[in-house]
Amino acid sequence: MNQNLEPEAIWPGLEEGVPKPIMPYSPAVKAGGWVFIAGQLASDFKTGLPPEVKPKKSDSETGLELQTRFIFNNIAKTIEATGCDMRTDTVKIWEWYVSNHPNDNEFGEGNNWHGIDLGPYIKAREEFFNKPSPPRSGSGISELMWQDTELELEVICFNDDNKSVTFDLSEDIDSSHGKQATALRRGDWVFLGNQSSADRKGESLSLEQQTNYVLEKLSKTAEIAGSSLQQTVKAEVFIGNPDDFEKMDQVWSQWFPNNAPARVVVPRVGMEAQGSRIEVALTLLANDAMLTKSTIETSEAPLPLGHEPQAVKVGNFLFLSTQMAFDSHGKIADGLVRNPAAPWYGSPGKAQMRYMMHNINAICEAAGTSVENIVRRACFHSHLQWFAESIEEWASYFP
Repeated sequence: MNQNLEPEAIWPGLEEGVPKPIMPYSPAVKAGGWVFIAGQLASDFKTGLPPEVKPKKSDSETGLELQTRFIFNNIAKTIEATGCDMRTDTVKIWEWYVSNHPNDNEFGEGNNWHGIDLGPYIKAREEFFNKPSPPRSGSGISELMWQDTELELEVICFNDDNKSVTFDLSEDIDSSHGKQATALRRGDWVFLGNQSSADRKGESLSLEQQTNYVLEKLSKTAEIAGSSLQQTVKAEVFIGNPDDFEKMDQVWSQWFPNNAPARVVVPRVGMEAQGSRIEVALTLLANDAMLTKSTIETSEAPLPLGHEPQAVKVGNFLFLSTQMAFDSHGKIADGLVRNPAAPWYGSPGKAQMRYMMHNINAICEAAGTSVENIVRRACFHSHLQWFAESIEEWASYFP
């Protein structure tokens, strides 16, 4: 199959019934055999929640189930417009659930459970995928961009001649929650869904012990799928309390002493099991892959916060580590927050996005590309009050 290496934005027509985003992003981008589907909500982007996702008193379906079905229907139409089939070509799902838990006190106590009953979501999701469904990363967050939406979903598909092969954990380890594949291989690539220490919830494990156990599980899973931790290209790490970062990073460096993968660490998210303090998902190359990975470093951008490179390059794809408005010492860069003596001056969201994009472009240029070729972003805000000004700055790079 001929694959266009240039990013190509895909916009499903309104006749397909997919609501048109009002913010500056493409619903889907194709590049190099990958298809990146932007996060979708159960909103019509006009009035808020459409009538079909509001439960009726006589209806046994919950709002979460109705919203899940609405979103996956729209994602399926978007994917179809790219030439793929959601049921057979999806390799990874990201799920973001709205929950009031954990609150600040719970985070401080190490209680990171989001407390959401995922049964209605899983019931609706299984209608759209072959069993087992693709690997997933699911986390609880405090709010989404549209009022009363309970869920945001994002997927990646492959547009190639390969077939997906799924794997589960070995029999001596309990499978993760949700009836999904623990691992999926597609061509040279392997995707591992979130793993936690939930199967050891009867034990009181420290953050270091949980991190070690999670990486041990991922190592075994990678081996089952024909890969290894040394082949990890990108890691997604979810923690509750930001203070856990340093302890996690110490264990991480023991598992990845050399050629560490690109890594994004997302703090203050809700976990799917009581007692969990860390969850990790990985993207890897298979051991017999034709592709190889290389580390990208440049002095034109700040040093990473922890044991991670600025980026990892594989073929025509570049995977960046966490980008925040910090300097090489892990401190917020000068001039990027408001002066406490003048709290109404300045636009921190715009200034911090500009700072990050400058650094991202420097890393991209070191790898032989530029920000104009970005195909996917995941952006997290400490508060959504900063969204409008940050997205305005972001959009200026993609005229």
